[in-house]
Amino acid sequence: MKRLSLITALLLTSFASQLLAKDGYHIVLKMPGVKDSMVFLAHYYGKNRPTIFKTDSARFDKNGTATFSSTSSEFVGGIYILYLSDLQTNFEVLLTGGDDITIIAPKDEIPDGIQYKNSPENTRFSEYVKYLKDYSGNEEKLKKELEKAKTSADTAAVRKKAVAASKELNKYRRDYVKNYPNTLLAAIFNAIETPTIPEGDHFLEDGKTKDSTFNYRYYKSHFWDGFNFRDDRLIYTPIYDARLEEYFSKLVLPWTDSVEKEADVLLKKCKGTKDMFHYTLWWITRYVENSKVMGMDEVFVYLVENYYMKGDAFWLKSDELTKYIDRAQKIAPNVLGNMAPEIKLPNVATQKIESMHAVKAKYTLVLFYSPTCGHCQHEMPSIDSLYKEVLKAKGVKIYTVATEGEQKAIADFIKKYNMGEWINTWDNDHTSDYHNKFDVYSTPTIYLLDEKKIIKGKRLDHNNIAGLIEMVEKKAKEKKEGK
Repeated sequence: MKRLSLITALLLTSFASQLLAKDGYHIVLKMPGVKDSMVFLAHYYGKNRPTIFKTDSARFDKNGTATFSSTSSEFVGGIYILYLSDLQTNFEVLLTGGDDITIIAPKDEIPDGIQYKNSPENTRFSEYVKYLKDYSGNEEKLKKELEKAKTSADTAAVRKKAVAASKELNKYRRDYVKNYPNTLLAAIFNAIETPTIPEGDHFLEDGKTKDSTFNYRYYKSHFWDGFNFRDDRLIYTPIYDARLEEYFSKLVLPWTDSVEKEADVLLKKCKGTKDMFHYTLWWITRYVENSKVMGMDEVFVYLVENYYMKGDAFWLKSDELTKYIDRAQKIAPNVLGNMAPEIKLPNVATQKIESMHAVKAKYTLVLFYSPTCGHCQHEMPSIDSLYKEVLKAKGVKIYTVATEGEQKAIADFIKKYNMGEWINTWDNDHTSDYHNKFDVYSTPTIYLLDEKKIIKGKRLDHNNIAGLIEMVEKKAKEKKEGK
């Protein structure tokens, strides 16, 4: 029996009004001995447990019978979950739309004792669940054997058994797809199929040099072979989110143009669907928005401009869409490769207006900080050391902006952290609009600009500034040499 944990709040969130699908369902659930209690019908939505959503509920009568019924023309099939109010007794059932099923499920015999009437596919699904249970038991047995292995021969023997079992599981699924090609379970098996890399050595075009990237390229190019992007039912399974995560975090190069290209490819595959397109665009947007990789905000702007602003985010209300657009418009001026917006602020010491664009330097480090910011106080000594040991010799000048504080407090901070060689300014009258120009929502915020004031790096710290300069110079050298 599977357990559901920490899901009460999620189960109370019903997607029924917007995520119901074609032809509805009629489910009669018989659980002898269970009476006068609730049973719920829930579904997945891209993610695995505990993220599930309640769709329907019913109450057992005195005979232990509960009935779920819907005539919605918008119902979408998938893997659904029937669970009791104890949140522990539960099992999965396949629904495809227009289902009329009777399920006999003795509470103490779940899942092995479940019987289905008028649903051959769920009977086969139940057999697969039993097969997986045996497979998992065998895996545990092999793990214990591996722990007891004393020689390399013992280890090799155990691993050989594990490989054989894995091949049997794959054969089980492939045989099912062959025998029942148009079923939901076949679509699920195809969707979870991972590429099998051809054995043996692989060479480049010269036929002599081994191709060290073959395995990666083959796996990536065949990753989505069995996944049907036109089948919304697959969103109502716990498959898609994990596949997207593996693809974008492990196979797609973390470069803006690569991520934009892959996003376009996947969104084109599911264009015109409802749930598949919705989930794909939402997932990729969230992925780049939360990414720690420098420059991914450019992809966010790209998605907003090419999808959200063109009406493709059909599920968003007007005010929600406006938030995406406003965010993209704030980010757009300071994505990598753009010229940095101009800032003109008074020097803390002299009150002379200092133009950031007028700074004559091979590189300009623009640093936004607050004198009361603990992280700034921690970062400044490291930047000071880096400047004296590395950056100054590289032709770097530092232009700072104090985001808050009185003039004396800022001057004391500058003196305390040895910032006297830098160009230190403050936004005394709050008219520079640096918050929006440089998307400053926390401090310290650090940008690296080249001599033309083109943005080469953002959201930096003392650990990656020098490395970024080296990378910029390496790329410039390669470009000059025509590589």
